[in-house]
Amino acid sequence: MSNRKPINKTYLYDGSFDGFLTIVFHSYANKILPQKIFPEANYSPNFLDETILIETDFEKAKRVFAGIEKNIGYTALYNTYYAFLSNEKEKEMALLQYLWDGFDIGPKINNRLTLPYVFQVMRMKKRSFGECHRLKGLLRFQEVGNNLYYASLHPDNNILEPLGHHFMQRLPNQSFMIHDKIRNICLLYHGKEYQIVDATNIKIPAISPEEQKYQELWKLFFKTIAIAERKNPRCQMQYMPKKYWNDLIEEP
Repeated sequence: MSNRKPINKTYLYDGSFDGFLTIVFHSYANKILPQKIFPEANYSPNFLDETILIETDFEKAKRVFAGIEKNIGYTALYNTYYAFLSNEKEKEMALLQYLWDGFDIGPKINNRLTLPYVFQVMRMKKRSFGECHRLKGLLRFQEVGNNLYYASLHPDNNILEPLGHHFMQRLPNQSFMIHDKIRNICLLYHGKEYQIVDATNIKIPAISPEEQKYQELWKLFFKTIAIAERKNPRCQMQYMPKKYWNDLIEEP
């Protein structure tokens, strides 16, 4: 393993993936391991911490991104990205140590599950990826006029971007909006490019009359095909967790 010097400092960054990769560059280049890492917006100052704000450098982030794929492998890059989307606290320190060791020993790092931070990265990746996969089938779009479709969700993890990429591939010529109500952010796609914005000042239009008609038909179909005697709420919640029900058109 590389010789790394622990320092009693807390790194702050903007909370973005590029911002985190900038920290990885700074830490590895200087052979130092901070005590803590926090997104600046989530940090509560205290007199015990000495903080350093690491400004996002896209060029350095790009170099780290390419370096992970080249030296540790695509699987490690995949693990890092999805683990970063996790809502777990102190994910940054686990990821930083995972990448430190990965740069030393290569793809074999993925088999070192006895190391607590490697196990944590794998667990975070699994949860984020699993939730994203479920929502690919559960997300419900509604037409809100002007050929624009809207969908809302309440995910545990910050999976808006990979979920958006899935639907950009499925609906390449369709304009749509996906609203993460937990973080109050929206992914806006206009058929060519996308952006993720703060949803505070975005007014969500009402659904169109045509959409209302189809929703009523779908609810009627859903109730008609249901067999009351075979209703199994526990099984239903296993495949369609109850926490997602508020974003469904039908009523499970």
